[in-house]
Amino acid sequence: MANDYMSMDTLRFLLFDVLDTEDLVKYDRFQDYDRGALEIILDSFKDFGDQECYPYFREMDEQPVYFKDGQVYVHDQIKKIMEQSGELGLIGATFSNEDGGLQMPGTIVQAAYFILDAANNHVSGYPGLTAGAAGLIASFASQGLKDKYLPKMLAGEWGGTMCLTEPQAGSSLSDITTTAYPTEHGHYRIEGQKIWISGGDQQFSDNIIHLLLARIDGAPAGTKGISLFVVPKKRIGEDGSLTSNGVASAGDFQKLGQRGYSSVHLVFGDGEECRGYLVGEPHKGLRYMFQMMNGARISVGRHGASISTAAYYASLKYAMERPQGRRLSKDGSKDLSADQTLIINHPDVRRMLFFQKAISEGTLNLILLAANYHDRERVAETDEEKIYYNNLLEILTPIVKTYPSEMGRLSVSNGLQVLGGMGFSREHILQQYYRDIRIMAIYEGTTGIQSMDLLGRKVTMHGGDAIRLLSKEILKEVGKSEAYEALKPYGQKLVATLKRNQEVLEYLIPFAMKGDHERFLSDATIYMEFLGTIVMGWQWLMMANRAAEALKNGESKYTNEFYEAKIHTMKFFFKYEMPKVDAWAKTIMSEDVLTILMEDKEYLS
Repeated sequence: MANDYMSMDTLRFLLFDVLDTEDLVKYDRFQDYDRGALEIILDSFKDFGDQECYPYFREMDEQPVYFKDGQVYVHDQIKKIMEQSGELGLIGATFSNEDGGLQMPGTIVQAAYFILDAANNHVSGYPGLTAGAAGLIASFASQGLKDKYLPKMLAGEWGGTMCLTEPQAGSSLSDITTTAYPTEHGHYRIEGQKIWISGGDQQFSDNIIHLLLARIDGAPAGTKGISLFVVPKKRIGEDGSLTSNGVASAGDFQKLGQRGYSSVHLVFGDGEECRGYLVGEPHKGLRYMFQMMNGARISVGRHGASISTAAYYASLKYAMERPQGRRLSKDGSKDLSADQTLIINHPDVRRMLFFQKAISEGTLNLILLAANYHDRERVAETDEEKIYYNNLLEILTPIVKTYPSEMGRLSVSNGLQVLGGMGFSREHILQQYYRDIRIMAIYEGTTGIQSMDLLGRKVTMHGGDAIRLLSKEILKEVGKSEAYEALKPYGQKLVATLKRNQEVLEYLIPFAMKGDHERFLSDATIYMEFLGTIVMGWQWLMMANRAAEALKNGESKYTNEFYEAKIHTMKFFFKYEMPKVDAWAKTIMSEDVLTILMEDKEYLS
């Protein structure tokens, strides 16, 4: 049972064969690791997932987070999750040694989190957000704040959050009203409310450290007037004692899915002074927070990939056990005297399972690729190299967040269909995966927001440098495919989609240049689907190239069937998904403008 939620062979293949993660250990930052050490780390997190996460997955849904008498209560297992995350070094894994970290490659850390997410997607947010909040302190705060907060956060004794959203502002950070009033004592008095704060409260951490965006009293309007503060749930006395800091939980939002993961309404400074401590310089808070926001967006995409992976293996297991119907003979008849066949033998069921496999494995490679680019940006030896990887990471981040979330949801939906009525029943785990994954397209900026970021900012940034570099990377993989006759046609198809992307941008960008930004961005979500599918075709060609190389060289690390399955799934993706690129291009370049509000007409009433 413990092995049903993901494949370690596929994870290793992507990490070490497709993405050559082992190459990272040649850099000084990662010199404490070698291939053997990285393998041991992955195995230890698989054990952690098997023993401490997966067995509690359904229980956390059936015994969800609840709020009572000003306190948010989570499942008892969260205490152990936080403790072991600290003991295993997960929270501080990517941090520098001087900050108490392990300087582990982020690609391996994402893989470790993926294992835990696939085992139980309700748990990893608690250590993950703690790591993100600690990362902001490590990157931008004073040494005094680092010394005060990092040790216990990295040890898993204290939790951490990011506090952005407010009741009246939603995703519009320009409209936040939480205020920080300067005091003569060096701290700020914080007053305001934040909602949907993931991991915002629970009974097991002695303290929870909120990284909060607020406007210093008198600051300019808009995002330029936002500052970043450390706001602990409890103040730390000179003797290390903890006392209340005026941070109150007003309730926990009861969600459709991820019911074991708290989403808290927090109130700051209502009836009791709440102290906050400025991080970095005033009015630069949003720029600082983007470090955590971008990391969180990749984490959300990873959740989408992990849930779709776990759902795929649950669907596959069912299809291999459930007999129903009989295969058609060549003349189209059924032999009713024959035993029923397993549903995995029916072509339409196989189509749905291949779709699940294509999405789950393809999106996992995309997550790991983004992490790999971040590692390489971090160890870049020249400014040119650093900019190269930063540009790639910038343009991929909204896709990494969105494609696994949206297509992962469709993948899990296909799993429900494989199971038929059983999939819709609480008796089977698929319905929980379906509910859990739905939030991923909403977390950390909805699909619409990510799509406008992709088309409105990332495609046009630095005069289009990022999209050109992305095309360059894709064409590198196309070049590799030319060494294999069976793969050449798929590389050519990928080139054709890049040409379509050029046509689409040549159509759209003039709208932006003449100031018609609403028209430019009106089909941004369609463009996200369009470019996301091209990027996923690239991931599959990448995997197929490596599998073809292994077969050609007679490598025995995995079976021939393992490698052949990667090539087969690539062909499936190119047959069933890549043709949609042309349809989306036609939609985007259509002269019909149907979603922009006309001043004198309202057709939605």
